[in-house]
Amino acid sequence: MLDQRVVADLGAYDRTAEDLGNIVELGHVNVEIPDQLLSTTFYVTGLGLTRDPYLMTATNNMWVNVGKSQFHLPTGPPQLLRGVVGLVLPDVDALRERLERVTPQLAGSAFAVRNVDAQTVEVTSPWANRIRLHAPGRARFGPVILGMAYVEFDVPVGTAPGIARFYRELLDAPADVVDEPAGRAAIVPVGYHQWFAFRESANVIPYDGNHVQVYLCNFSGPYQKLRERGLISQESNQHQYRFVDIVDLDTGAVLYQIDHEVRSMTHPMFGRPLVNRDPAINNNTFHPGHEGLAWATS
Repeated sequence: MLDQRVVADLGAYDRTAEDLGNIVELGHVNVEIPDQLLSTTFYVTGLGLTRDPYLMTATNNMWVNVGKSQFHLPTGPPQLLRGVVGLVLPDVDALRERLERVTPQLAGSAFAVRNVDAQTVEVTSPWANRIRLHAPGRARFGPVILGMAYVEFDVPVGTAPGIARFYRELLDAPADVVDEPAGRAAIVPVGYHQWFAFRESANVIPYDGNHVQVYLCNFSGPYQKLRERGLISQESNQHQYRFVDIVDLDTGAVLYQIDHEVRSMTHPMFGRPLVNRDPAINNNTFHPGHEGLAWATS
């Protein structure tokens, strides 16, 4: 016989709140940048993020850790993500102070800072990529205090329903279309408190080849569906493939382009612990054992 206390608790929790869908993690956003020194000033010193100490340590590429996700920043002609990357940082006031300190070093570039509200800052990188930085604590971020929460893409007007259907039927992701003050968007969960937002816009610039990377639980099912439609753009290796075109499933017309680097959960780098430093710690404020920063809190 079931314990009566256990019976009383049945149905007490919203189990659907823990569903991720087939896309289990947003791994990285990749944009090429022409100057690694300027990039270090912006992403590491200004934003307070952490350069990966183990991989891509030369002067022609840099991986920058943001909780359990990354920016990948290889040297090349500057690329512009068509939208904005949303990050959660533990201390937005400290962020504002860091950005003020690096402003002289970034003079003459596209760098800019805009205070959206007390808890949100939007910055423009030296090469015009937009990053929106939020304080933790909002329900949509859950317990995350340091992480890459979302990528918001500017997409042509009228494409959001088709994009949502593409992700639902080909990638097994529970995508929905929402009408928000900022405009209609297809919202696609891509991990634990992570999502893509394909927001309709009248101003969509040409695509230049930047990419995003995700991990899938069901890796082969979407592959077969994409392959049947001729959408696989690269057979990378056993653990990875890529596709670029998001299409109308009825007509085959291309709705939007963004290179997806798709990895399996058996990929050697899935779940790799990333080093995240506490940017408030320096040689004057150092205390042993406080250099690291957890990406989530209980």
